[in-house]
Amino acid sequence: MSHPLSPFSRSNGTGKLGQSSGASLALFAGMFIACTFSVRGEDSIPEEPLPSSTDETVAQTDAAPSQPMSPLGGVDSRNLTLGGETVSSSEIASGQPRRFHYSLRLNIRGVYDDNIFLSHTNRVSDYYFAIEPMLTVGFGDIEGRGENYLRLDYMPSVILFVDHSDQNAVEHLILLEGQYRFSRLTLNLSQEVAILDGANLNSTLDTTGLLANLDVSGRTRLNLFITLLRANYDLTGKLFLIGEFDASIYDYRDFISSQIVSWGLYVNYNVTPKLTVGVGGTFGLDFVEDPNVDQTFEQANFRINYQATGKLGLSASAGVEVRQFDNHRSDHVSPVFELGALYRPFDGTTITLTAGRRILNSGFFADQDFATTYVVGRFQQRLLRRVYLGVAVGYENSDYSATTSGVSATREDDYYFVEPSVDVLITRFLSVGAYYLHREDCSNLNFFSFYDNQVGVRATFRF
Repeated sequence: MSHPLSPFSRSNGTGKLGQSSGASLALFAGMFIACTFSVRGEDSIPEEPLPSSTDETVAQTDAAPSQPMSPLGGVDSRNLTLGGETVSSSEIASGQPRRFHYSLRLNIRGVYDDNIFLSHTNRVSDYYFAIEPMLTVGFGDIEGRGENYLRLDYMPSVILFVDHSDQNAVEHLILLEGQYRFSRLTLNLSQEVAILDGANLNSTLDTTGLLANLDVSGRTRLNLFITLLRANYDLTGKLFLIGEFDASIYDYRDFISSQIVSWGLYVNYNVTPKLTVGVGGTFGLDFVEDPNVDQTFEQANFRINYQATGKLGLSASAGVEVRQFDNHRSDHVSPVFELGALYRPFDGTTITLTAGRRILNSGFFADQDFATTYVVGRFQQRLLRRVYLGVAVGYENSDYSATTSGVSATREDDYYFVEPSVDVLITRFLSVGAYYLHREDCSNLNFFSFYDNQVGVRATFRF
């Protein structure tokens, strides 16, 4: 994988914390005990409802699926958060929100992994601990995102191995987002930064390590910088324009780095209060590290956003991309699409689906791109008000193509994963759970094939 937009991406590193296995265990135990004392004596409280979908509030502002760091989160994973969003400092005795919000969450995991290097031949198992605090601060409507707001999420991740301490790593994940409304114009900005040097590419919404780097084989450091800017301008009561600017930097230490800049303009029409359609195009510049070929591309897309009921929401974009390679080969034409769906058939039941297809640069192979087509589904069911059963499943196909004449690009991968889980909301401030993860990649180049099993337990503290 060369991009955060690639469906299943792993960042692997060789960062050393110098921790022995004994020190790792001691640190983990010390933090666990400290956090336990912090929630000691809390009484059980009535369970909080799951939060509503942010998609329900944006039909007027965006007729396309969101573009998170990974399509695995294409439908906001906060919809699967146990007990909903933590009530932060924004809540006062009267129940009215304040302008300033803050919250702190700590996730601790203990995991057995039977293939920590995701290797085809050299399968190495180990136990590791992940310590992942998350700080959220913001102003305004940071949860509903319907009004003006500014929100910052920061999650460092400390990975400590029991037997392979030379693989210990620290990662940093930062998300800054905001919105400001004028009378006719609405501006949205999102800035993601990921400093990755570990065994898995985590996200602020998913820390179980579902993702895997199918493109780059081996452990490597990767820094990601993604900027998304959206400008929504109301022309009439039903017609509005959306201007888009995206800029992404994918900085590999040992492999092929690249940068992408794109602009888009879409005309959207509110057919009904529940249905919005749009049509438009995107132009992009793709700069790949020398001596690889720089590229340009154009897309024409049709978009739809449909809030069928309070229980079902759909968002999709489909079209065609034409890509040029600076006269090094003929133009390449390919379909592209993104799909997101959220369904709550019953109280306590949440089902999400994301799917898509896009063209990405290879970070491993010189002068090659790959088309990635993926589908990911998630299901969560609440039982007895405090028990949450979940399962996530996904599939991706990666098909490589040359960006210059004379290059043979034959690789093709089929990857899938499945992860059942169970979590229990002990109090408003504490949940515990366990999960099993199986993931497997079948490549026509055996070097890239692997299978991996993980069994993990986790505890989440909310302050």
